[in-house]
Amino acid sequence: MSELKKIREKQNLTQEELAEKSGLSVRTIQRIEAGTKPKGYTLKTLASSLDVSQNDLLTPSIPAEELILENLIVEERISLADNEPAENWTLIKIINLSSLPLCWFPIANFLPPLLIMLISKQKSPLARQIISLQILLSIIAPIIFMLVVLLKLGKESVIMTIIALILSDIYIILRNAYQLDKNKMLYYKLNFNLL
Repeated sequence: MSELKKIREKQNLTQEELAEKSGLSVRTIQRIEAGTKPKGYTLKTLASSLDVSQNDLLTPSIPAEELILENLIVEERISLADNEPAENWTLIKIINLSSLPLCWFPIANFLPPLLIMLISKQKSPLARQIISLQILLSIIAPIIFMLVVLLKLGKESVIMTIIALILSDIYIILRNAYQLDKNKMLYYKLNFNLL
């Protein structure tokens, strides 16, 4: 539907009434409503007769819902064109947070996200990055713990080290969850991928 027709119908005018009001022929109005772009005198006359700007007659007004839908379709086409599936953000957040229950057992804290990724077949780069980070933490935590034990710094040091390792893992998981929710990206990530 042309912009002229939309504006004319909003103002409850027939083509004949608009023609009489503007001094243009009915045929001219019909051609413009059929798709011919108004120019020069015709454009100025129609704009002043309908009390709208000239741009309103030329620029299609698209409702916000149509713009959002159009943007989603374009984004989907772009992701399909890149041969990358669209991210399932809820699943990625679940993969990230699934390490929390096993934070107290650092050697196995990467298993829940790995299982979820394999079962759901969500093999996106973000999911792989989350699991790679947890695998790295699973390797580093026992090494740090063993160093503290071998240095014989005392029971308090061993307990404090365990608590620090668990809290640091919880912080990394929660900080990444916050960043995923806000900006759809990870705050703590590796420059390499272990998967």
